[in-house]
Amino acid sequence: MPQKPANISLKRNSTEMPYPLKDFFLYMENVKGIARKTSDEYFYDLRKFYRFLCIKFELLDKPDTPFDKIEITPVTIDVLRRVDQNTIYEYIAFLNREHSNTAKTRARKIASIRSFFKFVCNRAKLLSENPTIDIETPKIKRLLPKHLNLNDSIDLLASIHNNNNGKTSDTHANKVRDYCIITLFLNCGLRLAELIGINIADIRGDTLTVLGKGNKERMIYLNDACLSAISTYLEERVKIGNVPDIHKNALFLSSRKQRISRRSVQNVVEKYIKKAGLDSTRYTTHKLRHTAATLMYQNGVDIRALQAILGHENLSTTEIYTHISNEQIRDAMKQNPLSSVKVDSTDENSSL
Repeated sequence: MPQKPANISLKRNSTEMPYPLKDFFLYMENVKGIARKTSDEYFYDLRKFYRFLCIKFELLDKPDTPFDKIEITPVTIDVLRRVDQNTIYEYIAFLNREHSNTAKTRARKIASIRSFFKFVCNRAKLLSENPTIDIETPKIKRLLPKHLNLNDSIDLLASIHNNNNGKTSDTHANKVRDYCIITLFLNCGLRLAELIGINIADIRGDTLTVLGKGNKERMIYLNDACLSAISTYLEERVKIGNVPDIHKNALFLSSRKQRISRRSVQNVVEKYIKKAGLDSTRYTTHKLRHTAATLMYQNGVDIRALQAILGHENLSTTEIYTHISNEQIRDAMKQNPLSSVKVDSTDENSSL
């Protein structure tokens, strides 16, 4: 398994991590196990909130200091005690007014603040009252996740072995690898980080163990398509010699005999999306995850089972795939018992 991301809170400048902010990140990274990217997002969100508090409570030495240059060390625990619900709502209005943040972005920032105050109150026990308890987050318009339909998915897989009239620069080994990568995306709904982190030892029989968000392991059962693609790829994988020790366990290797990178996988997906005649600006590796989830749900997979397959902590995250497709709506209308009843308006004696 890939190693846990290095603790990044200790590398941040101490002027950017006043108490108890630093303790919060130590807890989130080492106890909750949040990923590097998530930790960065928390930090940027909370630093912006701290800067707002410096303005609101007049803690600036120079009132005309540009917002992105404000140092947050003046925000002590005594300042945090002055934060109430009105302060939070003022901050939401500030984000909307001064930074034109979308509802989704504002909601994420409020979630970061909520997590912080939950730690300060419940874990560190530095505050007796949590000002975020009853805060309502901005309403987010829930958009249907973009995904390929079944035919497009089949075309995508077929495009990998399509030689385009015999003109191709890809080796057989690369094609087999790329086919395996896209097969796993479309069948297992893997995240990009999960796919590149797969080691050969993670595959045992018909199961695959992946390391998901928060360094949480989950086991995925492999269907026949996945088993066949993996088996074919492993026949090519064992032929690769002189792989550096640090990369010997990696399932997917690049042409440089290293664990394949995020960018390389993204390039593979973009390449075959275009080759299949699809819009490469609409479909990414994460859209292939959406595709797997949507196709499974539309073909009868239980929402709880889908939650386990995707590795979602909360069922509400999985529920975005319960949307009704246009085809389902069309079929529902056809099932109305009146759908075949036609009355000739010229026949005065006609009746139902």
